[in-house]
Amino acid sequence: MNAKAIAIIIGMSLIASNAYAANEGAGKITFTGSIIDAPCSIEPGSLEQVIPLGAISSLALADNGNTGVSQPEPFSIELKDCVITTAGTKDKVSVTFTGAASSYDPTSLGLIGTAEGAYILISQADGAKVTLNTPTSVQTVTNGTNNTLSFTAALKGGGASAEIKPGSFQVPTNFVLSYQ
Repeated sequence: MNAKAIAIIIGMSLIASNAYAANEGAGKITFTGSIIDAPCSIEPGSLEQVIPLGAISSLALADNGNTGVSQPEPFSIELKDCVITTAGTKDKVSVTFTGAASSYDPTSLGLIGTAEGAYILISQADGAKVTLNTPTSVQTVTNGTNNTLSFTAALKGGGASAEIKPGSFQVPTNFVLSYQ
């Protein structure tokens, strides 16, 4: 063989091995976020949460003299890196939850899915009911520390006239923080 042929064979084998190595796995990473005009940052895990309420018995939701409410499941919005430059200025925060209202309680979230006859009841840590599209009572945030805004969510039966229909649901809600 001549030198040219040997060089071509070696070059082709190198190209083939490099092409093979390039296909050993690939992916994509996307960094997302935003810059907000607020004294605290929002912990990334608080921005998009899934809160499982469980598989609730239709009998537990029926209005048979019982409360008709599932076990409340806790969730929170974590604030971090709070910088309160002046005490009494933007050191309190309220939260407004938005979403599709329930036909059983227009101040609460309605179910979206095949399940019917109930709604999502959100409460603050002190047990006070959260009213949809209305700011919660204010909570004080502390300078330089992480702050937790605590809530619970439960499934509540729609009352005596509600026909509880088994099925699944997935109910989105958005939250907006407002500092005072």
